[in-house]
Amino acid sequence: MAGEGRFLEVKWMAVGMALLGVLVVAVSSLRGDTSPAQQVAFKATRVDLVDQMGSAIARAGEAERSAVLATTDEASRAFADQARAALGEAEVALGQLGGPAGKGSPEREKEQLARFAKAFQELKKGDEEVLRLAVQNTNLKAYALAFGPAAQALSELEAPLARLVEQAAGSTEGRQVVLHALGARVAALHVQALLAPHIAEESDAAMDLMEATLRSEQDQARKELSALAALPSMKASGEVAAAAAALDRYAGLEARILALSRENTNVRSLALTLNQERKTMAVALEALAALKQAILEEPIPGVTYGQAPNPRR
Repeated sequence: MAGEGRFLEVKWMAVGMALLGVLVVAVSSLRGDTSPAQQVAFKATRVDLVDQMGSAIARAGEAERSAVLATTDEASRAFADQARAALGEAEVALGQLGGPAGKGSPEREKEQLARFAKAFQELKKGDEEVLRLAVQNTNLKAYALAFGPAAQALSELEAPLARLVEQAAGSTEGRQVVLHALGARVAALHVQALLAPHIAEESDAAMDLMEATLRSEQDQARKELSALAALPSMKASGEVAAAAAALDRYAGLEARILALSRENTNVRSLALTLNQERKTMAVALEALAALKQAILEEPIPGVTYGQAPNPRR
């Protein structure tokens, strides 16, 4: 009987200890207390989310620069999509850190998270502006027109003028033909020389000056052609008319080139990337680094991270 009584005593003690354990767990849960291992895991989860955001922001920055430097609309759009997707990943991680994954985090960490969230929104806003401009590629399209169809039109202007000079050699009007033909060709060359600087220019005021010169040179070319057409020996020639038609084709192309150049999307997106957006990204990454440091420095009772505990504490 004594043995049976001892067995019942041990049994009830075990039951009591189990009930006590359940009670401790329940109280700890209500108080929000967790074990050191759980706190370490909680910290590791938050650090991982911070690292995910840093990686995503870096990938977004690289894709943004590639979108700005791409030479086709298709490539620009592809890189822009990559940049937006990477920022989307960072935003998801930010939402997790500000939601369930960060529940119960210390006040200092919450402050750093709010600071980063503000910087991230500025980064995202600036990035979208850069990408909106980059995919339009108006400067690249202007260059393609200037060095393609527009250059061809000016070449077609010069060819009939060269033939006129050759035909008029030794005639009584030869000198006048040469002077007017040369004047038209020089004006055309001046026009052609101004297109590339206009496309590359960032300042509207500088563009205004260039366009005034372009109009003046075009007018001069037309005056020279009109003077040629007025010469008696030129009235039956189709060469002047061919040169005038080429100048008209060029004028139509120039209007398109200047309109594209004025939009300046490649110049503006590159300037934003190299200046404003670079600074905005630096602010966001600095805030992210401060957030990570705040998480890492959060103390966990009983965890020394490889350091020998101080017996005097």
